Amino acid sequence: MTKRVGLTGGIASGKSTVSAILRELGAVIIDADALAREVVDQGTPGLAAVVDAFGPHLLTEDGHLDRPAMGELVFADAGARKKLESIVHPLVFERIVDLESHAPAGSVVVHDIPLLAESGRADTFDAVIVVDAPAETQVERMVRDRGWTAEEARARMAAQAGREDRLAIATYVIENTGTLEDLRHRVTEVFEELTAES
Repeated sequence: MTKRVGLTGGIASGKSTVSAILRELGAVIIDADALAREVVDQGTPGLAAVVDAFGPHLLTEDGHLDRPAMGELVFADAGARKKLESIVHPLVFERIVDLESHAPAGSVVVHDIPLLAESGRADTFDAVIVVDAPAETQVERMVRDRGWTAEEARARMAAQAGREDRLAIATYVIENTGTLEDLRHRVTEVFEELTAES
């Protein structure tokens, strides 16, 4: 039986690394953020619908969606964000259903969803993996890896669910405070438990 698993974690927790390790171990990864970009790629019906709703000024010179401009618009205007979501979310959902339907029988299908705790959809999965790191570790990583100030890092974290909210939905917690080898070992343990149960 296919097992549907939600994967989430705060910004700079290491969720992308965990996702990559799970893929190496044989999980089917469905990345909601990647799909949200894919459905509004150049030449897609999704991009045409966005242009119809918001105007051609949101296109770059070469016909792609101007993501920074779109981001500014929707972060400043809740109505615009809802309108964009009403276009993108059904298309993403369609792709998710399609990808799930093509997953091999008995596989572990991992849905990489950064805002799973915020979405209220944790209970739609057979299990939820939360990648966890202390707040100060997250801030250090954003300053080191992304060149942000500590204030920018904390502001980005404040816009997400709190650590307690994420841990409350976890079936499995993967602490990411050690080495990459430690992380790989823990992810492998979790994957083996998931495959043993299916």
